[in-house]
Amino acid sequence: MAKILWNKQGDPLMAYGKTYFATTTGAPEEVKPVKPVEELDSTEIFNQYTVSPWGSGNDFPIKALDIIGRTGVLNTGLKYIRNFTMGQGIFPVRVTGYNDKGDEILEVINDPKITSFLEGRIVRRYMANALRDYFKLGISFAELIANADGSQIVGINTINAQHCRLTQAQGGSIKNCIIHGNWPDPPAEAFKTLPVLDNYDPEADLISRRISGKTANKSFVYLIRDEWGNEDYYPLPAWYSAYRAGWIDIANQVPIFLKRAYANQITWLWHIKIPYAYWDKRYPKSQHKDEVARMALIQKDMDEIEGSLTGTANANKAIFSHYAANASGKPEEMWYIEPLDNKYREGDKLITSAAANSEILFSLMINPNVLGAGMPGGTYAGNQGGSNIREAFLVNIANAWLDRQNILDPIEAYLGFNGVKDVQLRFRNTILTTLDTGTGTQKQIN
Repeated sequence: MAKILWNKQGDPLMAYGKTYFATTTGAPEEVKPVKPVEELDSTEIFNQYTVSPWGSGNDFPIKALDIIGRTGVLNTGLKYIRNFTMGQGIFPVRVTGYNDKGDEILEVINDPKITSFLEGRIVRRYMANALRDYFKLGISFAELIANADGSQIVGINTINAQHCRLTQAQGGSIKNCIIHGNWPDPPAEAFKTLPVLDNYDPEADLISRRISGKTANKSFVYLIRDEWGNEDYYPLPAWYSAYRAGWIDIANQVPIFLKRAYANQITWLWHIKIPYAYWDKRYPKSQHKDEVARMALIQKDMDEIEGSLTGTANANKAIFSHYAANASGKPEEMWYIEPLDNKYREGDKLITSAAANSEILFSLMINPNVLGAGMPGGTYAGNQGGSNIREAFLVNIANAWLDRQNILDPIEAYLGFNGVKDVQLRFRNTILTTLDTGTGTQKQIN
């Protein structure tokens, strides 16, 4: 009879008899979640929940979205990242091997049910909105929706991140997400609470809940974080470093300054000097007893003079005046029209604006020239060539791998929970080409 050594969970670890000796490999272990260690400076309590504030006033999403909404280059840059990360959608494959270059050999899975799901609006909408919040706010809240008996996941959705707050961690895990449409005001009645899947292995947590009978007719939050930040609750988005450095404020202040400059006509172009004696001869006070009427005539003449010197229609025109010389030969009643030295140069402000725009795009890891923001001179000049733009775009796609995997995780959990095994998801990319590589476009799988 074999003798067996058991662990405390009832799993056999080692056995031996007269003619053999056996050990167990890969003994199952309990899932050990990554425990948040961040200590909250403040919390908000309502009902039985203790909420982790998002930002000092629990209003970071509102402030962040306002900054993005009034900063054109930041808004466009984030949308550009969202678009190239999504590529032209996803499709299911099976990796059957690797070639000599180390590239994957893919076998497309022609399962109409899976293909229809991945190419449908539900998945496309989930990905677009999840990437939106992921890049704008640093975190997305994916919702996995179970059917009535909890045996299948039947829906995947992205909850608007600005409406979500996480509860304080208990036992090293964040347990719940509070959904409320009017943060930072604490919810009174109109709020929803959803359980948050364990961050260490969300799919295993979901399957464990099914085994325990806790998935029937329920929804679960699958957190998607940009974990480049070390925050345990709400990671800061990548662009926020440009805000802290002041570049976003500079980018916003330049157009405000220029708008005010043009609206208020910040400079004068000409200084016209007219002797008082000229007006005494043109409109003698003896002939113009009404002082108000005389002043109106003078004002009319001055308006006509100004009109002849300004405006594109009067460019290169001449102005005529007459003067007399006194007995000593000096001119009297002579006009002087002097151009003023304009110390203000709006071009300097535009260079500053371009530098600020570049720094914002750098924080997003975007080459400014990809968006047509190449500078005509200075430090960031000389990268406007088509091949440089193409290569910069390819670098963007290469760097998108981790973000793409993060956004695919909830979809893979959806498929895995529903019994779809041995399936990988890949992105389609359309790659622009230039004359040094060929013409047209190429479709590429990533």
